[in-house]
Amino acid sequence: CGHTLEDVEVEAYEKRQVFDIPPVNLIVTEHRSQIKICPCCGKLNKAEFPESVNSPVQYSRNILASAIYFKNHHFIPYERISELFNDVMGIKICSATIIKAERECFQNLEEFENLIREKVIASPVIHCDETGMKVQGKRHWLHVASTDKYTCYFTHAKRGSEAIDAMGILPEFKGVAVHDGWKPYNSYNCDHALCNVHLQRELTGIEENYKQQWAKDMSELLSEMKKYTDECKEQVKDLDFEQVKALEKRFNAVVAKGIEENPPSLNPERQGKRGKNPKTKARNLLDRFIEHKDKILRFLTDLKVPFENNQAERDVRMMKLQQKTSGTFRTTRGAEAFCRIRAYISTIRKNGLPVLEGILAALKGAPLTIP
Repeated sequence: CGHTLEDVEVEAYEKRQVFDIPPVNLIVTEHRSQIKICPCCGKLNKAEFPESVNSPVQYSRNILASAIYFKNHHFIPYERISELFNDVMGIKICSATIIKAERECFQNLEEFENLIREKVIASPVIHCDETGMKVQGKRHWLHVASTDKYTCYFTHAKRGSEAIDAMGILPEFKGVAVHDGWKPYNSYNCDHALCNVHLQRELTGIEENYKQQWAKDMSELLSEMKKYTDECKEQVKDLDFEQVKALEKRFNAVVAKGIEENPPSLNPERQGKRGKNPKTKARNLLDRFIEHKDKILRFLTDLKVPFENNQAERDVRMMKLQQKTSGTFRTTRGAEAFCRIRAYISTIRKNGLPVLEGILAALKGAPLTIP
């Protein structure tokens, strides 16, 4: 109505909040070492600087930890990290400084890496996978062995047993190794479980391209088995032996149907003098279900074993993202440093610990403790 409210009593308040970041200002701390001359002997004496202050001008560990965080957790290339620090904080940090900090962090994490390797070896179930990576413009391989709590990465020029032996986990491991069925894994003296998600993808391909009913039936049966084991885990109850036996019987029946759909006439063992004639894709997949039944159904007889190898695939996926974002590694040492630091970051994240604080602790030579 236009009446003044200046002297009217306040009835209530409506609140709105604005969150903001204060301007980033660089803080410089100057350390002064006293210099004195002994009046008796005339010798010049200097006080010691703090252990971490070892150059006339240097960046603090907080700044270096932030740079390592951006590079190894968010995969930002060195040049873009330099731009980010300059634009946001007014700090002109070069790539060489970040690389030097990474090397220090890498060295300080050696004992941590050995400890996590021992924890992975002692785990009842681990996940294994490998993927290609570029080092000095050449194809190398990244190997991973992990659990829901620990991650080990290892880079090597080879993909097979030579690299797996050098990684030092599967040769000593005695639990269940979950993987995609790649042949070198099967040579190690532990129990094995195959990733059924991989198998279901192949079954779908056989069904769509070759119109084979057994492939559809097998995929549906695997899903039914997974549903049953998931219910047992959710309800915290033991497996029903009779139920498991019935499901295995149906598995055998589907395999028998697959043999009917892929008779020997479609898969001749030899042809002329040129040796073996390759089998059809359908028969090759069917043979895997026959030969590796125990590995495929390991999840059905042991609830500790998962249906798939998603854990390793998630751990590998981040490394693939690094290659897409930052490209090839210029040196083998750089690749090894990234693998160790990234394994540390992955492990502390899995255990609910702060990443940036963890990197800072590693730079100080005291990495975070993992239970």
